[in-house]
Amino acid sequence: MEEEASRRWQEGGSLPWYVAGSQLLGVASVVITGVWMGHYRGGYAWDGSSQEFNVHPLCMVLGMIFLYGDAIMVFRAFRNEAKRSVKILHAVLHLLVLLISIIGMVAVFQYHDAMHIPHMYSLHSWCGMLTFVLFIAQWLLGFSFFLFPGATAWLRSVYLPLHVFFGLTLFGLAVATCLLGITEKLLFAISETYSQFAPEGVLANTLGIMLLSFGVLVGYVVTRDEFKRPPHPEEEALSVHFKTLTEGGSVSP
Repeated sequence: MEEEASRRWQEGGSLPWYVAGSQLLGVASVVITGVWMGHYRGGYAWDGSSQEFNVHPLCMVLGMIFLYGDAIMVFRAFRNEAKRSVKILHAVLHLLVLLISIIGMVAVFQYHDAMHIPHMYSLHSWCGMLTFVLFIAQWLLGFSFFLFPGATAWLRSVYLPLHVFFGLTLFGLAVATCLLGITEKLLFAISETYSQFAPEGVLANTLGIMLLSFGVLVGYVVTRDEFKRPPHPEEEALSVHFKTLTEGGSVSP
C-alpha cells in the first residue's frame, strides 16, 4: 500500500507542465479581455458610461476565473511547501478575488443605474449573482474552519470535502457565467455582424474557448490523485498534537 502511494506521488512529475499551461491560458484570457474591452469597446472609465461597464468583464475574468482558479490549485502547485503557508496563500488569493469582483459588480450596477437599464433580468446576471453570493459564503466558511483557531480538528475534517466540492463547483459556475456573459455582450453589441465572423466576435469566441480550457485544466489538476500533497511527517505530528490539545488527552513526548 505504501509503495503504491509513493508511486502515485512520484507520478506528479508532470504537474508543473499542467500548471504552466493553465497559467498561460489564464494570463492570455485576462489579456484578451483587456484588448476586447479596450480596443473594441472604447476603453475604461469610472463615470457611469459604457467604459465603466468595461471594467466589469475585466474584473470578473481576472478575479472569478484566473485568480480563483489559481487559489484552487495552490495546494497542488505548492504541494511540497509548508501547509500553513499554502493555506495563507489560498486565503489571500480568495480575498483578492473577492475585492476585485466587488469592483466589477459595482461597475456594472453603476452603469445600469446611469443608463436606466433594469438590473438582474438576464440568465447571466442571475448566475453571476448566485456565484458571487455563494463565493462569499464559501470564503467566510473556509476562513472560519481553517484559519480561525477556534475550529476543532473534527469540524475541519467534516467540512473539508464539502469545501473542496463547492469550491470546484463554484469555479465551474463562474466559467459558465462568463460564457453566458460573452454571448450576451456580443448579441447586444454586434448582433448584425456576429454571424459574418466579425473580428470582435472571433476574438470573444476565442476568449470563451480559452476560459473553458483554463477551467478544464484546473479541474484536471485538482482532481488527479497523483497530484495530491505527499505526506509530510512534521505536519502529521503537528496535526496529532493539535487534535490532542483541542479534543482532550495528553501529548506524548
